[in-house]
Amino acid sequence: MSTYMPKAGEVTRKWYVLDAAGKPLGRTAAKAAVLLRGKHKPTFAPHVDCGDHVIVVNCAKAVLTGDKLNQKYYRRHSGWIGGLREVKYATLMATRPELAMELAVKGMIPDTTIGRAARARLRAYSGAEHKHAAQKPETLEF
Repeated sequence: MSTYMPKAGEVTRKWYVLDAAGKPLGRTAAKAAVLLRGKHKPTFAPHVDCGDHVIVVNCAKAVLTGDKLNQKYYRRHSGWIGGLREVKYATLMATRPELAMELAVKGMIPDTTIGRAARARLRAYSGAEHKHAAQKPETLEF
């Protein structure tokens, strides 16, 4: 019996909804990263993009454990002298919680063409409403 090798055209993509309310940000991001890569499927292959679409709702209600709200920073640099910008996670979660979720998922997905395509299938919303009801997403409990 030969080993099954999935083809890019044979991949069927499903839609999943993850509710982040009351759950740790990192655990929700880890579950989303697994679904985006397709590692939950028995036909997973690392060289084929076989992941699914993921909708994360209630990002504003996600929990950061410990004292990460006050100690953790989101840092970015423009490349110019003095171009470092820092934002505390307390401010980030208050203003743009969906960005915090996207950054957490980004750190768990490889920085390759397959990883960039997987990140494009992530939709994060700060509230409970999303606009993808026509795709008939499946709610996942974890």
